[in-house]
Amino acid sequence: MFTGIIEELGKVISLSKNTLEIKVKDTFLKDIKLGSSISVNGACLTVININPLKFEVSFETLEKTNLKFLKPGDFVNLEKALKINSRLDGHFVLGHVDTTIKILDIKKQGDFYIFKYDIPKNFEKYLVYKGSVAIDGISLTVASLTSQSFEVAVIPHTYKSTNLQYRKMGDICNFEADILGKYVVRNLELQNKFEKKALKTFLF
Repeated sequence: MFTGIIEELGKVISLSKNTLEIKVKDTFLKDIKLGSSISVNGACLTVININPLKFEVSFETLEKTNLKFLKPGDFVNLEKALKINSRLDGHFVLGHVDTTIKILDIKKQGDFYIFKYDIPKNFEKYLVYKGSVAIDGISLTVASLTSQSFEVAVIPHTYKSTNLQYRKMGDICNFEADILGKYVVRNLELQNKFEKKALKTFLF
């Protein structure tokens, strides 16, 4: 589990034969062991080599995430797994990417940036105004919401500390909905299903 607070930017060395190799600062490698879990652009990957960092990337992960588009020189967001005694500064992020989304627009407002994203079909139910989302592993807050798109306001610190600084319109990003929202939606769906079944039994 992660928090969505990015700790480091990694630079892609290579992605070949389902192996992703990333160059990072030595300070980030502290406490990392073989088998450690690292969030790479929001996707939870397992460390198979420490210096440089290497990960095995499954076919499913490549299929569902933007990792398949990585090329040498690209920057990725990195976060180590959350420790039990750590402070939760973002929100609960599992590292299980739901789908990918496209950047529709980027606007600068003073020192802040407004990023606009499309909403994939069937995912609008997981988005709420002022709710949390993870985009490329970054914990962000929904600043505005329509039926087809949503926006997040990015503070200067987050912009400079993540790969948002390299993003442009049309780029594909990883999206993970808030797990708490998923449980609420699932519970309501089951409750509605149970009530319909009970009503049908009562009437017939």
